[in-house]
Amino acid sequence: MSEAAVPQQSIFSIEKLYVKDLSLEVPHAPAVFLERENPQIDLQLHSQASTIEEGVFEVTITVTVTAKLTGKDKVMFLIEAKQAGIFRIKNLPLEELDPVLGVVCPNILYPYLREVVSDVAVRAGFAPVLLNPLNFDVLYQQQKQQQVEAVPATTH
Repeated sequence: MSEAAVPQQSIFSIEKLYVKDLSLEVPHAPAVFLERENPQIDLQLHSQASTIEEGVFEVTITVTVTAKLTGKDKVMFLIEAKQAGIFRIKNLPLEELDPVLGVVCPNILYPYLREVVSDVAVRAGFAPVLLNPLNFDVLYQQQKQQQVEAVPATTH
């Protein structure tokens, strides 16, 4: 049996996990610290993957947390955080690569992102922001479905 016929073992390794970008805004400080009501939290989250070199990918999860006073349009704080990782992925069939980048890698990064957001809120003088666990498999499937629906139907 030739060496070319032997399937190579897939490689998946984490090269580096890091905070890529982090910002905090408290536009109404110090007066906002005198407010007694709990803020309404709005959360926007997305992930993306890019190729660094052959077999090496960067995956980034971005979250924007906006805390507003209920009934008012007053922002208590805004946190934007990007948690990223460099992953070495080789010898993986092409059809399996997209789910790894869209589900497996974000699942690895998300606990770190949750910790960063909570820590920044506390350091800013607020209660911790506890991001709920996410099912990236469901988010990935929804994203794929939206891409399918966005493709215009061709008529014959």
